[in-house]
Amino acid sequence: MPLQKNTIIIDANVILRYLLKDNKKFYKEAEALFDDVFSGKKKIWIMHSVIAEVVYVLLKLYSVPRKEIAEVLTELVKIKGVNVQDKEILLDAFKIFKNRNLDFVDCFLCAYSKKYQVISFDKKLNKCMKELI
Repeated sequence: MPLQKNTIIIDANVILRYLLKDNKKFYKEAEALFDDVFSGKKKIWIMHSVIAEVVYVLLKLYSVPRKEIAEVLTELVKIKGVNVQDKEILLDAFKIFKNRNLDFVDCFLCAYSKKYQVISFDKKLNKCMKELI
């Protein structure tokens, strides 16, 4: 999907500051951006690698439970002005992440396996893919 000229690409730190509110200055900037997105004034693009980084940081550095991460990020990517590649697959990946003890990238690959052939030597990922068939 080609990006529209006025689309803003954001990095993990923008999302993290918005969600964590741990830096007042950056939170206010992120909040202003997201307010514009929520109101339809702006559109943002979030790359898969950025989402994976957000998941990793929340899980490993902030010890946020998997379920909470999946729920918050699901709501975030469902917002009209938030664009990601293969949104439905990403939403499936969040469901898998919430319910399984797999790395997020493996959850993403497992979700992709519903639509495409995925080859892996990872036993846990292969089990996930077989269970989705």
